[in-house]
Amino acid sequence: MSASTDGELVTLRHEDGVAILTLNRPSRLNALSRALMLLLRERIAACAADDAVGAVLLTGAGKAFCAGQDLSERDPRKQKETFDLEAIQHELYHPIIAAMTSMPKPVIVAVNGIAAGAGSSLALCGDIVLAGRSARFVQSFVKVGLSVDAGGGWALVKALGPARARALLMTGGEMTAEEADRLGLIWRCIEDAALFDAAMSVARQLAHGPRTALGCIKRVVDAASRATDRADYLNVEARLQREAGFADDYREGVLAFLEKRRPKWSR
Repeated sequence: MSASTDGELVTLRHEDGVAILTLNRPSRLNALSRALMLLLRERIAACAADDAVGAVLLTGAGKAFCAGQDLSERDPRKQKETFDLEAIQHELYHPIIAAMTSMPKPVIVAVNGIAAGAGSSLALCGDIVLAGRSARFVQSFVKVGLSVDAGGGWALVKALGPARARALLMTGGEMTAEEADRLGLIWRCIEDAALFDAAMSVARQLAHGPRTALGCIKRVVDAASRATDRADYLNVEARLQREAGFADDYREGVLAFLEKRRPKWSR
């Protein structure tokens, strides 16, 4: 999905239960300006609160997903004081990450083209990440004298292990979509021309799925990634299964199986 010129910084449209969010600064490779991040946070919150939305699809306009932080807003020639990047993380980045990861609805990300720095981190916050074959995940932080932010370190270590994550971050390295697929950083590499349709197919399927179950699956996978003790994890798993079991969709799912028909999930 693409747009030829910049317009509204983050567009939102609805299709068949899916909220489609598009980063829309194609002339700047969708670099993250303050205004864009504030609007993205607002749009994600709106999607989370809208009962008509069953899933969210995030992508970028034009030939890139997101080139990362817009460094023109960090020009040291225009500000004498040192930028407090911790404060900026707490104000702008962390609320977006928290909104994406805590939302009980599935968030699908379609990575078209480059996803660099914080753009890579943003992409990897998705529950299901698909990338076009030409996509690249670039860990560009060290190239401007930085560590890592926007949750990127967490995502890389959890998916790749500390050895690969450390090397990528220290060398400012990058991964192709095929490498990211093979190593488990993303779910699937898709031909560029088919990327948006493939992502929409997944989003549409989940938008019409059992919402309580999907929300519980999102939480249980997160719990598993954090757990250091199996017994603690099993308690969380059991609690979430109880929550799903009390939902109307469980009764409907069992009846549909027994009656050999498609389930009619509640909305």
